[in-house]
Amino acid sequence: MKRICILSLAGMALSATTFGGSFQLNLQGMRQVAMGGSGVAMPWDASTIFYNPGGLSRLSGMQAYGSVYLVSPTIRYVPDNEGGNYYETKKHTSTPFALYVGGPLKKDSRWGVGLGVYTPFGSSAKWGNEWTGRYITESISLQSVFIQPTVSYRIHDIVSVGAGFIYSTGTVEIHKAIPLQNSNGDDGQAELSGKANGVGFNVGVQIKASDNFNIGMSYRSAVKMKVKDGDATFTVPQSVASNFPNTSFSTQLPLPSILTIGAAYQATQALTIQADLVVAGWKKYDSLKFDFENNTVALQDTRDPRLYKNTVALRLGAHYQISKEVSAMIGGAFDPTPSDAKYLSPDAVDADRVSLSCGIVITPLEKLNIMAALNYTTTAGHKASYTPANFNGTYQIKSLSPAIGVSYSF
Repeated sequence: MKRICILSLAGMALSATTFGGSFQLNLQGMRQVAMGGSGVAMPWDASTIFYNPGGLSRLSGMQAYGSVYLVSPTIRYVPDNEGGNYYETKKHTSTPFALYVGGPLKKDSRWGVGLGVYTPFGSSAKWGNEWTGRYITESISLQSVFIQPTVSYRIHDIVSVGAGFIYSTGTVEIHKAIPLQNSNGDDGQAELSGKANGVGFNVGVQIKASDNFNIGMSYRSAVKMKVKDGDATFTVPQSVASNFPNTSFSTQLPLPSILTIGAAYQATQALTIQADLVVAGWKKYDSLKFDFENNTVALQDTRDPRLYKNTVALRLGAHYQISKEVSAMIGGAFDPTPSDAKYLSPDAVDADRVSLSCGIVITPLEKLNIMAALNYTTTAGHKASYTPANFNGTYQIKSLSPAIGVSYSF
């Protein structure tokens, strides 16, 4: 019974790490997404609240901004020992969004203020209850929302700075099978659900080095998403029910610090090229602890290795002003995985990612922008194992994310 607990609940604990690892969502600004996710140097619009708070006081006026994305990932798993057989997650769509309001307090003001509400982390994956890894995960749903009031100050025509306070809130829901069958041969079931919250900050510096060259740097702090009084619910045969009491749990889900340095160069009157270097501070994430309020022989607190490492990502993009009313963007990015190949479970799948993107902005009225973008992300086959369950195989991820948005300047 104790071994069942170790294999089942350790996997469940690790599944919650997807909240901070496998699916970091770089989908906070339409133009920036279309340019490979780059955007720290140039304050294109109110989404600079996320990319670089220092650019907020550079905007020409107060602006309202909203966008929504349709994220449809597919994960394929090929086991090492099943002769080429494979499994895929079921089709599903997540809808991360971004809302911003901000800009200078008034015309020619050195002060800018704003508020951002956006979703930088989250995902869902549904493997079902008949696949070979059902004792590690059947489904997982993770959502996060960051709320960021922001202030910016333009020190002079060259340098502006900004800072935002972050309050984060989120939910997690995990389902998995337990290898204890009832009289009908059905597996037992476990569900973990809870609410999480945390705090952090976002600071940035924007430098207008010349009329056609901008430099930017931002730092988003690590955020510890704390889950208190989450619900752990078990459905098992009556003969072992006392070993799996419904109880509460607590844990912390660490989200990484992000340091971004970038530059934007206006090569011609119509063409701007930009690039970002992104350092993600995953290294502190070496393990995850789950503390259950009621312990039994089968239900013990867990501490599971994760052994993440820091990563450096590269993002490139170009913006071309076709006419006064139409502009087009294109870009690409490479994001290496922070995960350890010995501790990669099917509810926290990750690999080195390559992204390609494009977009268009139409300005039908002087103050109104209508935006659309498309991002495609894929990975090569990633051979990995989940050591606690001796679960070995090769994973591949594909995700297509169309998006629409609008902005209006007051």
